[in-house]
Amino acid sequence: QVQLVESGGGLVQAGGSLRLSCAASGRTFIGHTMGWFRQAPGKEREFVAAIRWSAGSTYYDDSAKGRFTISRDNAKNTGYLQMNSLKPEDTAVYYCAAKSGGTSSRNRNDYNYWGQGTQVTVSS
Repeated sequence: QVQLVESGGGLVQAGGSLRLSCAASGRTFIGHTMGWFRQAPGKEREFVAAIRWSAGSTYYDDSAKGRFTISRDNAKNTGYLQMNSLKPEDTAVYYCAAKSGGTSSRNRNDYNYWGQGTQVTVSS
């Protein structure tokens, strides 16, 4: 069983930055893929980025490319989402998730484990 705990959300002005963290306990992320998703009010949960933990390969939604960076720290068993040049449309609850196996996916149904979410609000 994997437990995921996100942190780092908050209120920021447009153009600002935030770094989200996702700490895993229960087992290592090695051999898994970690993803970040977000859900705005009234909208479906959508893919933001993913990283294949062992290989370090990264994948981004078009909305995140060039502004967000996903990374991981093996020693801390923690993943990160660095978000720069934030826009009001980035406002959402951000969730980290993990799926077994080293193949990436943007389909939320492929992920077995989820954190509780952290709110990101970007003011204009």
